[in-house]
Amino acid sequence: MAHRNWLTAGALCAAILFAACFMAAKPSSADAMLLPIDRTPLVVATGSGERSFSIEIADTSAEREAGLMFRRTMADDHGMLFVFEKTGEVDFWMKNTPMALDLVFVGEDGRIKAIRRGEPESEAIISPGQPVRFVLELKAGTAARDGIKEGDLLRHPAIGAGFN
Repeated sequence: MAHRNWLTAGALCAAILFAACFMAAKPSSADAMLLPIDRTPLVVATGSGERSFSIEIADTSAEREAGLMFRRTMADDHGMLFVFEKTGEVDFWMKNTPMALDLVFVGEDGRIKAIRRGEPESEAIISPGQPVRFVLELKAGTAARDGIKEGDLLRHPAIGAGFN
């Protein structure tokens, strides 16, 4: 009888330990990558005026891969600019990203080629359907609210560097 109680207690302890390890390993907003905010704002020239955003720049493979994953909040005037080494086809997804986002796909000339919406936690592929050099991620609804449309021009030194 005492042996059975020890087995039950041992199994219970193992279950508690497993649950604690599982909870500790679950990603949280504390796991989100935070890049430095660039000193120069990104400006979007729209048909109704200019819109300015503070941005983080993801310009390495590791930074682009992590992006805004695990972020739960972001200011309305903030975004992340993904900078690729060369113009080409890009695919994004929203796995591990709890915020809905606007994905603004930008050509090497700084002009917006496409705007797509990213749904939280989705593994659906988001693509502009044409080669781009940059992608600006903003809080969902920002593009519509600020009148940002295809053909608008983005200005920032990181984008200007793509002209050479």
